[in-house]
Amino acid sequence: MDERTSSAADAQTHARDVQLWKNASRNAVNRLVRCLFAERLLEPNALLWARDGSQAWFPLWPSRRVLHFTDLRRAPAGTLQNLGHIEVLDGTGARHRLDDPSALITEVSPALAVSAAPDGLAQLLRDVDNSMRNDVLARRHREGWSAELRQKIANAGVPGFLAYLEQSLPPHLAAMTLDQWGALEGHPFYPTWKAKPGLPPQEVTALSPEFGARVRLRITALRKEWAYVEKMLHVGSYSEWFSQNFPDLWRDWAEGLKERGKSPEDWLPLPVHGWHLDNFVRREFDSEIASGVFDLEGPEIVTLPSMSFRTMLPDTQEPRPFIKLPVAIWLTSEQRTLQAKSIHMGPRLSTLISDILAKEEDLRDTLEIFTEELGAILRHPDTGDEHPGRFLSVVFRNTDALARTDGLMPVTVAALLTAGPSDDRPLICELIARNGNDAEADVAAFFRAYARTVIRPTLAMYLLYGIAFEAHQQNSLVLFEHSGRPRKLLIRDFGDGRSFAPLFEERGHRLRPFTQRGILPTTFDEDISLVRSFVIDACFVCHLHEIALCLTEQYGLAGKSPWRILREETEEAFDALRPRVSSFEFWLRERAAFLEDPWPTRSVLRMHLEGYRDYRVEHQLPNPLTEAE
Repeated sequence: MDERTSSAADAQTHARDVQLWKNASRNAVNRLVRCLFAERLLEPNALLWARDGSQAWFPLWPSRRVLHFTDLRRAPAGTLQNLGHIEVLDGTGARHRLDDPSALITEVSPALAVSAAPDGLAQLLRDVDNSMRNDVLARRHREGWSAELRQKIANAGVPGFLAYLEQSLPPHLAAMTLDQWGALEGHPFYPTWKAKPGLPPQEVTALSPEFGARVRLRITALRKEWAYVEKMLHVGSYSEWFSQNFPDLWRDWAEGLKERGKSPEDWLPLPVHGWHLDNFVRREFDSEIASGVFDLEGPEIVTLPSMSFRTMLPDTQEPRPFIKLPVAIWLTSEQRTLQAKSIHMGPRLSTLISDILAKEEDLRDTLEIFTEELGAILRHPDTGDEHPGRFLSVVFRNTDALARTDGLMPVTVAALLTAGPSDDRPLICELIARNGNDAEADVAAFFRAYARTVIRPTLAMYLLYGIAFEAHQQNSLVLFEHSGRPRKLLIRDFGDGRSFAPLFEERGHRLRPFTQRGILPTTFDEDISLVRSFVIDACFVCHLHEIALCLTEQYGLAGKSPWRILREETEEAFDALRPRVSSFEFWLRERAAFLEDPWPTRSVLRMHLEGYRDYRVEHQLPNPLTEAE
């Protein structure tokens, strides 16, 4: 390459990076606008709208300035979508554009409706900046990954990305590729969606699912008497289960212990994330290592990190169980520990739900789950203290639901909303095209089937058994027929699942709750509202509402058509369940909560500003199903 060619290539790369940074900045600004007004940190009713319904002004009284939105759109559930630029006007009439999130945060901070923690604003600025840098890294990688996939799709002669995956990979690896693909955009209400402070760029790319990462886990050894084990009823011993599900690892692990003069019968195999091992465990558990409680040596396995970053699928042709681990990395403002609650409650809730599905044929036809068969955590044998174990624990999740032979294709919901490699349209459009065309009637029919697939089992488990699925975009998969028609809901992650004991107990089921000082409970006896808000926030706000927004944007659906469909499907689900609900009063109250009352949802931006002193802060959104009536 001559000097001129090299210089031109460098200029092209620089221009591309500048554009990626502008896009990341715009994305961050738009997320902040949405969060600020949704959480009423800025009062949406104070906006002054132009006649065209797109321009708006917001007075910042403390600084005697005004924000001007050149294109701000109102959507159901109090959603404000910033599609244009933001300017600030001062008292002299001078104006300048706010092109980056730090400028916006600085401008509005005196007018916020809450008092931030002493370092709240500074921490928010740092995390948003880090998120943007990681966003640029991810989208730069996505360009190359997309080009590679476009070539493979063309060579295979198939009509799209989903068809290519179905043809070229075993079902569990096809589903996992989609899971990693869908990790690009992140939670719709997290302004710091890609923040990984403390991780340098090379480690972000090496460990994160949106880069198609492959991560090594070490199978260490923990003395049996230092472990608490929770398992489903069909599971024998921890060691027996591990040897059956990971026979090669078990053999190498056991032989390694024998070579070091130790008896495998005295130890449990404990997977540890490679980064966590080198950057945290060696230092923080040095006394356990030195005293012979914990042995760091052992075989390794290559895994694919899922959308959650720390739940890993072994990269093998035959499906093996998912491995969920703690990783002492700050992701989206939280350190990703794996608390005792998850170890205890994952297998217990999996058992309860499995027992229910075994008796409920109608539910079994519409719902599947990833059972969490086994968990273990470091526990002091004398004191029973499990708190340090939040950094040394594991949950194993069964993958049978991905190893399909029925032709159904599992797709993580976040992947449906992510642009495919062939064009800029979300992957959900590829499924709609399989079962019709872009006509509004076809799109509406698809969305109705989709809404029914999600709402019916979710409300049945809640209204009949008091069990709340965290059915947001990351924990929900939908099983699609080859025609593109949604067929079943597939749910994962029960460690933090909420439940209301009186409902499942009156139907003859039992669940041993987990209680520990300093850890928020998830099983409730008197007030169902925290269970209900879990369902509404995850399933209706973060999942169905986002699908409705996406289809409205992609297909220009008329008026409130998607929300009218959501209302009708929710009404029909309530009507179908009415004969089995415990009391008419309860049915009426819950129906009003979903269909009429404001929707509760987590105040993520406020929690961040306040330093996460309360993890259950909520705000209320206008109910879009009432608006659609």
